Amino acid sequence: MSSTVRPGVIRFAKPDLKSSRGDIEVPRGSVLMEALLKAGLPVASSCRGDGVCTKCRLRVRELEAGAASGISDFERGLLDRIQADRAERISCQTEVLGLIEVDADYW
Repeated sequence: MSSTVRPGVIRFAKPDLKSSRGDIEVPRGSVLMEALLKAGLPVASSCRGDGVCTKCRLRVRELEAGAASGISDFERGLLDRIQADRAERISCQTEVLGLIEVDADYW
């Protein structure tokens, strides 16, 4: 009996992106920032995903339990430093493990 690994799925909060882009399926464990860039969406960053600038923060909502990687101590330090909202994640530090919904002010 073989088990199939479900892909990660990125859904957009904004109705216009939701209708024009639909859901984006990515391999489970994909880094959120890389997946969005690969799909042609801009993601703010000055460190190119090295996890130091915090400009790539996005609002991320898990639409199913365990849909995003847990917040590491490193990411927690970054989020605390910028006094991020509870719904925000650093996209270069976040892996997509299931169905998530994302939003950014600049989209």
